[in-house]
Amino acid sequence: QVQLVESGGGLVQPGGSLRLSCAASGFLFDAYEMNWYRQAAGKEREFVASIEAGTGSTNYADSVKGRFTISRDNAKSTMYLEMNSLKPEDTAVYICHAPTWPRDSWGQGTQVTVSS
Repeated sequence: QVQLVESGGGLVQPGGSLRLSCAASGFLFDAYEMNWYRQAAGKEREFVASIEAGTGSTNYADSVKGRFTISRDNAKSTMYLEMNSLKPEDTAVYICHAPTWPRDSWGQGTQVTVSS
């Protein structure tokens, strides 16, 4: 049974930092691209960042480029999202995703609130 469990969210002031984690189980983690998405209240889910399985190549949404860093530790079956210079518009539920078969896998999400 595939499980994706996010942690590390919370309340942070503008300009602050947070590190999110996504612990994976039930599938061959190091064989899959992994992704972070986010969904703000009343808005559609949007792509944040991805990291490939083999090369570790990364890709980011323009809105977070230069501020967020995605990484993975295959030995721990865990993905991370280091978020710096946070802005109020980064407030959202951050959700872990894996394109597993026969259906995509999603975590429950972790809330990030950026507010003074």
